[in-house]
Amino acid sequence: MRNIILQAKNINKSFGERNILKDITLDIRNGERIGLVGWNGSGKTTLMRILQGLIMPDEGSITKYPQELSIGYLPQSTDYEGLLDDHVLSDNEELLLRTTSRLGLEKLQHWEKERYQHLSGGERLKLALAAIWAKKPSLIFLDEPTNHLDLKGVNWLVDELNLFHGAAVIISHDRYFLDRSVTKVYEIEEGQLKEYVGNYTDYRNEKQRQFEQQVRDYDKQQRKIQMVESQIATLKQWSEKAHREAGKDRGDSENRQMGLKEFERVKAKKKDNQIKSKTKRLELELSKNKVEKPKEEAQVLFDFEASGKRGKRILEAKGLTKEFGDRILFKQSHFYVKHGEKMGLLGSNGAGKTTFINMLLGSEPISKGSLWKSETLKIAYLSQDVSDMPSGKTAMEYLDLSGWERVSKARSIFANMGMKEEKLLKPISSLSLGERTRVKLVYMIMQEYDVLILDEPTNHLDLPSREQLEETLASFQGTLIVVSHDRYFIEKLCDKLLLIENQKIKRVEMGLKEYDEKLKQKVEPDKKEKQEMLALLDTKITELLGKISMVVPGTEAYAEMDGKLLELMKRKREIG
Repeated sequence: MRNIILQAKNINKSFGERNILKDITLDIRNGERIGLVGWNGSGKTTLMRILQGLIMPDEGSITKYPQELSIGYLPQSTDYEGLLDDHVLSDNEELLLRTTSRLGLEKLQHWEKERYQHLSGGERLKLALAAIWAKKPSLIFLDEPTNHLDLKGVNWLVDELNLFHGAAVIISHDRYFLDRSVTKVYEIEEGQLKEYVGNYTDYRNEKQRQFEQQVRDYDKQQRKIQMVESQIATLKQWSEKAHREAGKDRGDSENRQMGLKEFERVKAKKKDNQIKSKTKRLELELSKNKVEKPKEEAQVLFDFEASGKRGKRILEAKGLTKEFGDRILFKQSHFYVKHGEKMGLLGSNGAGKTTFINMLLGSEPISKGSLWKSETLKIAYLSQDVSDMPSGKTAMEYLDLSGWERVSKARSIFANMGMKEEKLLKPISSLSLGERTRVKLVYMIMQEYDVLILDEPTNHLDLPSREQLEETLASFQGTLIVVSHDRYFIEKLCDKLLLIENQKIKRVEMGLKEYDEKLKQKVEPDKKEKQEMLALLDTKITELLGKISMVVPGTEAYAEMDGKLLELMKRKREIG
């Protein structure tokens, strides 16, 4: 019981005939950082809501220590209703303002009401996180906290979690974030909970090790079963032969003389007993030590086909500018994108990434400059908003496919993505966010296109789906423009960048990892130069302090030295 702040015992939860959670027992201890992982629809959010008391289990109990345990909760939503109300400033206002400032949301107290109506998904998320932190909870539940968060926000959240004295339970499909933030992983698979020690990479390595060991144990067991079954088959042949010999129609005098009938009958009975004995021993061993056949993780198969190649440059910006009233998102931006390039579109929350995509799609006007794109270009777009789908339609109605081959292909892709047949016949409104994302992806897969624009494509996708999507997109022959806060995804997939910073969009001829390393190399000389300047100033200050101590105060010489000393100390403060 040491340091336990929440305990769940024998939790069961069903929805209709589907048993989501099966006899789950867990402890949450103070200071723990727990990652909760599993396929979409496996019950992660359901378990998180049960632990908080927001929904009741069918069976089992939840105990909090103390009972009035303070809990903070970030739901899996882009609205965060109730967390962004005006009254949020009244509680722990100073901490809230300090937190939002660190997250890049400056002077929140001076914002007009209209400003709140035009927040990006990332800005809304930052406000919601700041509101949770301002309440100083003892236990935090975060459901997909990095879905709309820029790298600055992710780094802030990692630092805050490391400094946090309470416990945190985190549902996330962001491997970079999980590796840096959690020390334990709970995996829900087929309704059951399994615990792994370490971060996400440790969990994946241990899961793979256990799988490989199970494969070896299962193969060894199968070889033994085959050997015993072969022995039993041989004994059965001998037994059948003995039974036949025992039943042969010989004369009574011959049988009495040779005793063969009785001999064969005894031999047959002995073989039958041996067969029963071997079968019983095999069944007993399997009942005690049976190794189940290892279940391969479902392979999510995406199949993208790019249409014919275009010219080298497919889009080009000259002096591109976007303004909203007095607010400038970017100005005088010059860049281009070539056919087949995989571009990561990066920028802080609110920098204008989604606005630029809308300009590219023609749904947002250009303030100044030009944005040329090939007239014959076909563009497919996956937005980060999955609430814009027709809620009353089923997945197959939404795809609106004709022809047996195309319908069959779509159903096969859904199956490979873990979507069961019955899900395809239910209204989209009843699907989870991850399932809706899958429906959108299948819709795109069934098209022919030259450019694929992905705005946070991994939001709501579980980890196996993210990894398979990376592999598939890497082999895509068309052009990709990707907005994502999943650092692993960008590093693996994109070898070029479009950066929005300092109110400009610029093209970078390298991937994110290489770009970060280049920035670090640039910062190091600056840091060294700064240290040398501070050391020189310290020498001069020490020298002046020695001289001024020997001069009479109030004299002209003293006033001159004192002025120089104040100037040197001012420069030191400015540099330091």
